Amino acid sequence: MASPSSVKTSVSQYYTSLENTQSLKTNACETSSAPPSYILSALKNVSPSVISKYYGCGLCIPPLLSGTTVVDLGCGSGRDAYIISQLSGSKGKVYGVDMTEAQLDVAKGAMEYHEGLECETSEVEFVESYIESFAEEIGLEEDVDVVVSNCVINLSPDKEAVLRQAYKCLKSGGELYFSDVYASRRVPESLRKDPVLWGECISGALYWNDFVNLAKKVGFADPRLVSDAPITIKNKEIEKKCEGIEFYSATYRLFKLETLEPDCEDYGQAVIYKGTIPECPVAFELDSHHRMEKGKVFPVCGNTWRMLKETRFKEHFEYIGNFDNHFGIFEGCGKAIPYESASGNGGGGGGGGDGGCC
Repeated sequence: MASPSSVKTSVSQYYTSLENTQSLKTNACETSSAPPSYILSALKNVSPSVISKYYGCGLCIPPLLSGTTVVDLGCGSGRDAYIISQLSGSKGKVYGVDMTEAQLDVAKGAMEYHEGLECETSEVEFVESYIESFAEEIGLEEDVDVVVSNCVINLSPDKEAVLRQAYKCLKSGGELYFSDVYASRRVPESLRKDPVLWGECISGALYWNDFVNLAKKVGFADPRLVSDAPITIKNKEIEKKCEGIEFYSATYRLFKLETLEPDCEDYGQAVIYKGTIPECPVAFELDSHHRMEKGKVFPVCGNTWRMLKETRFKEHFEYIGNFDNHFGIFEGCGKAIPYESASGNGGGGGGGGDGGCC
């Protein structure tokens, strides 16, 4: 594999050279699903110059951001940062972090445009920094409610450092909510030396189970898969190079909670969603295996209980039970490849892979 510094330089030069989204050579950095209406409404207010330079592979903006402090890792031209500023409102704060000066120039150049919007927005600060060291460079330590990232962490040659920085800056109960590219197996060295495939989010894609174990090593004990979709690449030359490897665009949420257990344990608990999260009046989806309808009793494992009760979602649920009695592993806690879109997957995988969602 190329050295970390050469990878960073290559990736930065690659994105500087792109004129627009159509300049990409694969569909790995294309958004795979339509965003919900509240994000579409905010998207309409984003400068066209910012949107034309957007390179993302998924949706990485969770609900309930009003008044929060959010960091967007690899913010690029600032599209997601400007959307989030509308959702976090006047009492929030958004940091956009990127290493590519040309992308940040686009983001900063659109600040006056967004300051003139009629809706309330939070302060947005764009910072030139490597995502492997952003928390120290900005001076963030347990100050942040949510960290988001859209198809960027795979571009880093040191993904563990990125996850550690996210963990460091988050408050207890905060979350890293991000979309990225993952592989069905470890990407071979021959592909990891290809500068174009690094820029296209292919060479740096983590084998999904390596990611789950790395997240746990850093402190995110129970990674939860929110959504996934297959990446078809749509470039015959690159498809041939990657033959035998399946790639996925997947969104995960990782909570900073020291109380989480390695697996989903059953304590006979349940929750009732009140329907009070503004963006989710009918049902709230914590992850791909937890869709909680308003007013309905929903059995949960101990980890899911804590992800709701010990985070910004606390006031939006009623809680039944406690931790007094343990009934073993929560039924359906999967251990297989987690992606529903995986070929041959009958849906038996857990939401976060090993020790993931019940």
